[in-house]
Amino acid sequence: MDKKYYQLLKAQFTSKEAVLTEIINLSAICELPKATEHFMSDVHGEYDAFNHVLRNGSGSIKEKLRECFPEISAAELSSLATLIYYPQEKLDLEFNRQTKATFENDCRQKLIQLLATVQFVGRKYTRSKVRKAFPEKFRYILEELINEAQATKDKQDYFDAILQKLQDLGELPSLIIALADTIRRLTVDHLHIVGDIYDRGPHPDKIIDRLTKMPSVDVQWGNHDIVWMAAFSGSPVAMMNVIRICSRYGNLDILEETYGINLRSLLAYAAEYYQPSPAFEPRLTEEGSLSLSEKELLNQLQQAAAILQFKLESQLIIRRPDFQLAHRDVLHKINFDKQTIELEAKTYPLENFSAPTIDPKKPERLTTEEETIVHHLLKNFRCSNKLRDHVQFLQEKGAMYLRYNGNLLIHGCLPLHENGDFKSFRLADKAYSGRALLDFFDQEVRTCLAHPEESTDLATDIMWYLWVGECSSLFGKTAMTTFERYYIKDKTTHIEKKNPYYQLREHPEVIVRILENFDLPQDGHLVNGHTPIKEKNGENPIKAEGKLIVIDGGFSKAYQKETGIAGYTLLYNSYGIQLVAHQPFSTVKEAVEKGSDIISVKRLVQEVKERKRVKNTNIGQKLIENIQDLEYLFEHYESY
Repeated sequence: MDKKYYQLLKAQFTSKEAVLTEIINLSAICELPKATEHFMSDVHGEYDAFNHVLRNGSGSIKEKLRECFPEISAAELSSLATLIYYPQEKLDLEFNRQTKATFENDCRQKLIQLLATVQFVGRKYTRSKVRKAFPEKFRYILEELINEAQATKDKQDYFDAILQKLQDLGELPSLIIALADTIRRLTVDHLHIVGDIYDRGPHPDKIIDRLTKMPSVDVQWGNHDIVWMAAFSGSPVAMMNVIRICSRYGNLDILEETYGINLRSLLAYAAEYYQPSPAFEPRLTEEGSLSLSEKELLNQLQQAAAILQFKLESQLIIRRPDFQLAHRDVLHKINFDKQTIELEAKTYPLENFSAPTIDPKKPERLTTEEETIVHHLLKNFRCSNKLRDHVQFLQEKGAMYLRYNGNLLIHGCLPLHENGDFKSFRLADKAYSGRALLDFFDQEVRTCLAHPEESTDLATDIMWYLWVGECSSLFGKTAMTTFERYYIKDKTTHIEKKNPYYQLREHPEVIVRILENFDLPQDGHLVNGHTPIKEKNGENPIKAEGKLIVIDGGFSKAYQKETGIAGYTLLYNSYGIQLVAHQPFSTVKEAVEKGSDIISVKRLVQEVKERKRVKNTNIGQKLIENIQDLEYLFEHYESY
C-alpha cells in the first residue's frame, strides 16, 4: 500500500526539484499567522441581521480599515466600510447622487483605497491564496493593480493607464465590487455555524443559500435544524411540529412559497374542526403585517398541527419504550369527560382544550382523513427539491459536534448527572454517554437521511428524540412542555427543567473533563449555542473562567426582549479569541443610505502569549503530515 501511495504521489511531481519546491512552500505556509475563524449561532431565519454580521465580519472590517487608514475621518471610514459591506447598493446610491464625472473620479479614488485594503488584509496569506480570492473574471487585472498600487515613478504611468482604460470601459464599479468581495473573504477565513438556522425568523432558506456560497464553512446541527431534517426524511411527528412552529410565528411562506409544500388539505381540515383560541395567537414580530382573517387561519392551523403532533408523538412513545418518554404521552393522561389531565400525580384543569377528532379510548389514533393528510404532506416534504438541497447541505457540512483547532463546538450540551458524570442513553443492551453518545446520534441522523422513505424506523424516531429527549445533546431538559403551555393555566407546569450540565458548565474542571473526553487539550474551549444569554439581567456568556463561551444572544427578534441584545458572535485569530455582542440591525437601506452599522462591543476571552501559526491548527497538522510524506518521497525518489 505504501509503495502504491508513493507512486501516486510521485506522479504529481515530475522531478525531485518539484517535490523540494512543494516542501518549501508548505513549510513556509505553516509559519504564517493563523487565519480568522468566525463563529455564529442561533440565527433562526433572521437573514438580514445574519448577512450584515457576515458582511462586516463582526466588526473586523472596520478595525482593519482603522489600522490601514489611521488618518481618515470617522465619516469617511464609515462610508468606505459600507462600500465593502454592500458595494452594489452603495455604488447605485452614489451614481444617482452625483454627476458622471464626480462618480467616476470617486470610483477611482475608492478603487485605490480598496487595493490598499486588500494588500493590508492579505498580509498573512500567501500570494496564491490572495489571487484565488479574486473573482476569476478579474483575477489577472486585479493582481496587476495590487502589485502596482504602490508604483514607483517609473511605473506610475503604467498604473494610471490601467485605471484610465478601466474608467473608459465603465468597469471601475465592477472592479470595486470584486475588491469588496475579496476583502470580506480575506477578513474571515472560515465560518462556524453552531446550530439553529431554522424557525422563528422568516428566511432560513436565504441563510442556507448564502452559506452554500461560502468558501469554507461548517455547521453543528441545532435542535431546530434536526427537526426540519427529520421532516424531510420521513418523520410525520417532526413534520407536524415544523408546520406548528411556522404557524405560530407567521412563517407559512417558507413552507408554501419557498419549499413548494401544499398545505391546502391541512388548512381546510383546520378550518373545519377548530375555532380560534387565545393560547394559539400567532407570535408576530411586526404588528399589522397580517389581517385578522389571516391570523385566525394561523391560529386554527396551529391547533390542528398541535393535536396531530401529540397523536403522532403518542404513537412513537408507545413503539419506543426504550426512549423512556412515557411521562410525555400527554393524551393518555387526559380525563376527557372532566377535561382534566394528571401530571406527576397532580390533576390540572384544561383550558380551551379542543380536540374534536380524538377518540378517548385510542387518543393516539389518526382518523382516516388525518392519515390521508399526513401521507400527502410527507410526500410534499420529500418531493421538495429545494428542501432536499438544503438538507443535503446540512448533511455534508454538518455534524453533532466539531473538534477544530483545539476547541469543541456543540450546539446544546453534554448530558450530565448532578455529580458531573456523563449521563447515559440506554437502547436495548447498550448504553451511550459523552462523546460516544454524540457519535451514536450522528450515525443515526445519517442513517435516517439515507432512507427518507422510512417513517417509523429507529433512526427516524431518534431524530424526534433529539428534539424532545432528556438525553439529547440538542435539548437537554427533562420535558418539552408544549402541551402544558397551550392548555394548562398553572405556569409551574410550563417549566422545563434543564440538565445539570447548564449549572455545572460554570465550573472549569467540568469543561476540562469534557474536553478530555473528546481528546482535546485542557487549554481548549467549549463553544455553545442553544440557550439565549440574558445579558440585560447580568448573565455572562463567558463561563468556567473563560473555558466555555455561549454565543446565543438573541439573533431571533422573538428573543430580544429577554436577552436585551441581538446576538453574540466569536472571532478567533492568531492573537486570541474575542466575543462580540451585537445590537439589533435595522435595514440594508438604512445601512447604505446612512452608514448605520450594528453596534458591536468586543470582549477579550483569551489572548495568546505567542501568535498562533498555521502549524498549530487542524489544517497545519495535515500540512505537516503532507510535508513528512514529501520528505520521504524526496529521499527515496528514485525508488518509485
